Amino acid sequence: MTESQETLSNLLQENRRFEPPAALAAAANVTASAYTEASADRLAFWETAADRLTWAERWHTTLEWEAPFAKWFVGGKLNIAYNCVDRHVEAGNGDKVAFYWEGEPEGDSRVITYADLQKEVSKAANALTALGVGKGDRVAIYMPMIPELPVSLLACARIGAIHSVVFGGFSATALKSRIDDADAKLVITADGGFRRGAPSALKPTVDEAVAQCPQIEKVLVVRRTGQDVTWTDKDVWWHDLVDSQSEQHTPEAHDAEDPLFILYTSGTTGKPKGILHTTGGYLTQTAWTHNAVFDLKPDTDIYWCTADIGWVTGHSYIVYGPLANGASSVIYEGTPDTPHRGRFWEIVQKYQVTILYTAPTAIRTFMKWGDDIPAKFDMSSLRVLGSVGEPINPEAYVWYREHIGASKAPVVDTWWQTETGAIMISPLPGVTAGKPGAAMQPLPGIVADVVDDQGKSVPNGGGGFLVIREPWPAMLRGIWGDPERYKETYWSRFDGFYFPGDGAKRDDDGDLWLLGRVDDVMLVSGHNISTTEVESALVSHPKVAEAAVVGATDPVTGQAIVSFVILRGNAEEGADIGAELRQHVAKALGPIAKPRQILIVPELPKTRSGKIMRRLLRDVAENRSLGDVTTLTDSSVMNLISEKLPSAKSED
Repeated sequence: MTESQETLSNLLQENRRFEPPAALAAAANVTASAYTEASADRLAFWETAADRLTWAERWHTTLEWEAPFAKWFVGGKLNIAYNCVDRHVEAGNGDKVAFYWEGEPEGDSRVITYADLQKEVSKAANALTALGVGKGDRVAIYMPMIPELPVSLLACARIGAIHSVVFGGFSATALKSRIDDADAKLVITADGGFRRGAPSALKPTVDEAVAQCPQIEKVLVVRRTGQDVTWTDKDVWWHDLVDSQSEQHTPEAHDAEDPLFILYTSGTTGKPKGILHTTGGYLTQTAWTHNAVFDLKPDTDIYWCTADIGWVTGHSYIVYGPLANGASSVIYEGTPDTPHRGRFWEIVQKYQVTILYTAPTAIRTFMKWGDDIPAKFDMSSLRVLGSVGEPINPEAYVWYREHIGASKAPVVDTWWQTETGAIMISPLPGVTAGKPGAAMQPLPGIVADVVDDQGKSVPNGGGGFLVIREPWPAMLRGIWGDPERYKETYWSRFDGFYFPGDGAKRDDDGDLWLLGRVDDVMLVSGHNISTTEVESALVSHPKVAEAAVVGATDPVTGQAIVSFVILRGNAEEGADIGAELRQHVAKALGPIAKPRQILIVPELPKTRSGKIMRRLLRDVAENRSLGDVTTLTDSSVMNLISEKLPSAKSED
């Protein structure tokens, strides 16, 4: 058995089971028959799912598959914004709430109906056209969690422009690299947003990036905080341009395979990967999974996904999936502890939220804060709980179910990626007897497996590598501008299978448990961060000669970044070197990439070929006994590094 297989076979035992509530099961949107139907004819199953949408022209071919490139619903035409907005208004549901928006400052809220959304998206689409944005053009979006953010996405989709949302916490360097890679011509941003009780500026970051991006023609700016901003001849206020536009806009149908968005995720080469998603298949799967996994009842449910739209969860399960289903959703601008640690539960109580979708990182934080905080609020409205971002540990699952779901709401632990576009593995709340910590089974229409090093299925009770055996509608269509990297990254490890880079186990019942990444991409608070990017940022500091970065288990964030740094010969190890380097990484990559610990070491463990043995560094970072060191050029290096561990610098 290989070393990786040994790691993946370190199996967790969990015997607790939670049956679906009888009332929910009796009225569930999707029953066990869906698995039978999809197994009998997978393509027919997805055709039925696609028929939940409104098509201007029906497709003539459900799937064209020339591995690893897929085309779904070939020949079909539709408009995503029409499916998410206009058709609900035309059906007489214009007065239905699309979004309850809650700002971070208390009392700052807006209610946006589908009719309101139709008007705002139409005005924004007209404004984009007035700025010279057309079909196929790329638009970078760098915004706080305000209503103008989903409006911007839908306006781009309406006219066929390709949006590229960049998380509002990323640095100017990260924003610039994404603008350059996509060759965007417009940036949509805001003066700032509210974060932890104070205005947090965004426009200065955009100004710094745009100054190095001559291809940007205009910057469209929403006034949110009222902060003073520097103004250039490229800048245009949203309220001056968008608010003056006509509320009428006729959506044109786009091909099912026309690009919808690019979303960048860190890659192991240090250069972020522009994940490309297209139109018809993506909306088909996001809408179906949102309806099935959360058992959405659009007439009565209030749904809240707590993610940021800067990540794929927000794309698929705040904007496109819920709106396609005519859902009423909550959007929250701020953090869960502002102005107090019960903020999330206060919002659940205020809007009588029935479906909550959040991350294990948040759940573990709530656990740390104490059971007494959620107990102060009435959350009896909750009927389905969702988990997303990384595998949820059983203790957090049970706490979530007990203290948030009153020991009655089923927990759906979902596995998927930026690359998959939509949920792939998850319990169904009306069908599955949930196991704490298990993602359970692939959804109907998804063919997933756990394989060994040779690509052969492992038996029940075995661990290995998660693969997807058949194409799926919402799958990425490639890496923007780099088809060879797409093939190498996702399809080269196992012939004919999509390999997401995750390890998994299949328990004795045949249910799936995700075990995290098996490569050098770290999963920090649900975000994939490349070790290479962090290492590159560290080495760009004038005091640093070399660096190696690993992810270490963290009780709150899942994984935390631990950095091993060799200083340049003339650099001195001062008391504040750790803080200095951590801030340097935060400026270069954004706060999300800030290391938890910086260890100054005399040397790094390397093989004779010069490869850094990160496996051994992870052993040190997690205080484990060292594994095999016989392949190292100098095994005594590990003793020197281990001695350095107590000097790790860590700050809040």
